[in-house]
Amino acid sequence: WLAEHMLILGIENPQGDITYVAAAFPSACGKTNLAMLVPPAAFKGWKVWTVGDDIAWLHPGPDGRLYAINPEAGFFGVAPGTSYKTNPNCMATLGRNAIYTNVALTPDNKPWWEGIDDPEPAGLIDWQGRPYDRKNGPAAHPNSRFTVAASQCPSYSEKANAPEGVPISAIIFGGRRSTVAPLVYEALDWEHGVFTGASVASETTAAAVGQVGQVRRDPMAMKPFCGYNFADYWAHWESMAGRASHLPKVFHVNWFRKDADGRFMWPGYGDNMRVLKWIVERCAGRAAAHPTPVGNVPHAEDIDLYGLDLKRSTLDALLAIDPEIWAREVEEIGQYFAGFGERVPESLRRQVARIKAELARQRAA
Repeated sequence: WLAEHMLILGIENPQGDITYVAAAFPSACGKTNLAMLVPPAAFKGWKVWTVGDDIAWLHPGPDGRLYAINPEAGFFGVAPGTSYKTNPNCMATLGRNAIYTNVALTPDNKPWWEGIDDPEPAGLIDWQGRPYDRKNGPAAHPNSRFTVAASQCPSYSEKANAPEGVPISAIIFGGRRSTVAPLVYEALDWEHGVFTGASVASETTAAAVGQVGQVRRDPMAMKPFCGYNFADYWAHWESMAGRASHLPKVFHVNWFRKDADGRFMWPGYGDNMRVLKWIVERCAGRAAAHPTPVGNVPHAEDIDLYGLDLKRSTLDALLAIDPEIWAREVEEIGQYFAGFGERVPESLRRQVARIKAELARQRAA
């Protein structure tokens, strides 16, 4: 088994075919939003079904595929920033039978947080029980939370409680990186996919411990949860190649790339469906990509932008791989792996060496 910090969702196309994916993101990288995504209006006929938003247990099935189950009965998410704009299904789920911690309270005893749709009311009580004063910081704690029964979610999947789980076609890793990672890329194979997960990093936010904005390695988004040596954990991931004959494809996404002025380049939220569509079509062998040392990256025309006002130059920048930046990144990844000593799987060192060599050739060309 793989016991992972992952969401599970089903992506249904207009023909009624459902592709199940699991995805792992460090805290405050949009995992709950993705788990309950509502496709943009331009994607008529597409649907997203929520199997789980936080934990996935994956095991090889009799057909050689990995199957995932969600052992949880509810959702546990960060409140600030959650709204009908960012996550309408989540807001609909929170309409009743919910528990909140460290949020602010309105005069009529309703929860309130920064980023919610309702404007800041007069007479607000902050998360410490004081009359709200901006000088004291935010009204709701930046890591304030909600928990609610998953069955209340409008996108809750009928497969959520299937004892056999759902077959996983893709595993998606992601992090909050302002410059390094492109919008999406596909790992070359399972070995490279394990490397992709093991090298996940994210710029910290208030939802994570430590200084805001610092790059923090968070392999498979499991740093707060992995109960044994990461090198042995990566080896266990590698061992799945001998246990399952039809392993999922592995992808990495980054919704948080910024331009030279520090502005987010990708709209995110429901428009992340456009990236999911490419992932689904790659799994089905219908979408194109071009190889890079980092992985297979879509051509700009492979991302469906129908109904979205996004300049081609912006999309090109979102998909760009900068050899100089990646040379530094891979050097840092190698140093991080070295910290785990001889127990690190040789396959991870092999991937570091391969990417370094390919980047060097690219830079020399």
